[in-house]
Amino acid sequence: MDNNDILIRLRYALDIKNKDMIEIFKLGGLEVTKEEVLKILTKSKDEYDDLDEAEETEYQIKCNNKMLASFLNGFITLKRGKQESKPEQSSSPEPPEKSANNMLLKKLKVALQLTTEDMLDILDDGGIAVSKGELGAILRKEGHRNYKVCGDNFARKFLKGLAVRYRAS
Repeated sequence: MDNNDILIRLRYALDIKNKDMIEIFKLGGLEVTKEEVLKILTKSKDEYDDLDEAEETEYQIKCNNKMLASFLNGFITLKRGKQESKPEQSSSPEPPEKSANNMLLKKLKVALQLTTEDMLDILDDGGIAVSKGELGAILRKEGHRNYKVCGDNFARKFLKGLAVRYRAS
């Protein structure tokens, strides 16, 4: 699952409009136009399609980890408000994680003010049973001895559970 797919699924799950996507990217420190958002939200081609690389870039913008992090940071700002920086905090942003799925879960937990139990319920709604310890390992900082990389299936089930929870209400 690539970052474009993550944004497409997240947009569907939380029912985010195009103009809101532009605003969220802006809050995250990235200026995008409506046309660019539409290109980011275009499904990526399958391995078996006959499109060459030049055609793909014309109709789609690849979302890298930095763009995804900007979107998620903007989403946190939208939901929780701008956080005033404390003098002892450094102003340099944290380096993006290698796993976009881990970053997705951590930042959505903050933005939606989810507890561990909420996240377990969402995963259950998505069709996957997870222990608190497993979820805790995924939410740990990269480099921690108990850190676990979040797989695509796990992230997909979490986004499916979000859709069940937020689109049903």
